[in-house]
Amino acid sequence: MSAPYSPSELLICLASRLMEDGATAFIGTGIPMLAASLAQRRHAPNLIPVFEFGGTGAQIDKLPLAVGDMRTFHRAIAASGICDIMETAQRGFIEYGFLGGAQIDAFGNLNTTHIGPRENFKVRLPGSGGGNDVGSLCWRTIAIMRHDKRRFVPRIDFLTTPGYLTGPGAREAAGLPSGTGPHRVVTNLCVMDYPEATRRMRVIALNPGVTIDEVRANTGFELDVADTLPANDGPGEDELRILREVVDPDGLYR
Repeated sequence: MSAPYSPSELLICLASRLMEDGATAFIGTGIPMLAASLAQRRHAPNLIPVFEFGGTGAQIDKLPLAVGDMRTFHRAIAASGICDIMETAQRGFIEYGFLGGAQIDAFGNLNTTHIGPRENFKVRLPGSGGGNDVGSLCWRTIAIMRHDKRRFVPRIDFLTTPGYLTGPGAREAAGLPSGTGPHRVVTNLCVMDYPEATRRMRVIALNPGVTIDEVRANTGFELDVADTLPANDGPGEDELRILREVVDPDGLYR
């Protein structure tokens, strides 16, 4: 049985479990950093985190505050710059990219630019940063999101980072590398994938205590659902201990 945990801790643990030992992974600010640090301390000591501003293969002993933080270079195997990192992704050397967003649609397209019409938007967001490059060039991208109808929308207000665009073949038609694209969506309610036949979001596992009706009620578009829906394990005692005592002792993400 899992110990009590917060929604953020559940997201961190689920994302961490997707990080494979020895893999290269673009790591963004926030939850992906905690997930990578947790993974390095548990099942993936040889995970190679790649940070937008040039740190490659750092050991995340202390939580960085942003992707340009000096701690993203700690005991790294290389310290370069943003152009070198993006070129590395263009050459196909980065396997995973972990992204967040303010809005996502059924094909995994992400908006981190503005909410509302372009001519009269309500909220100005940070913009792309390296998000477009990560979504365009990494082999598999994983979105980490809070799950509600404001974020899971039928049509995003601005296309910042391409997912599968309008469906099968659309990425390739737009000139993006074949075989790349969204892989998973991890939320506080469930985990989803994108079947090759449709490239639409599909629920493949539910988080503890969550029903498929609850997922549907918090999604602004029609969701596909796998034939069987296993339940994800909640954070284990060892995961929570490392997360709270080592990765995030100041409790910034609880």
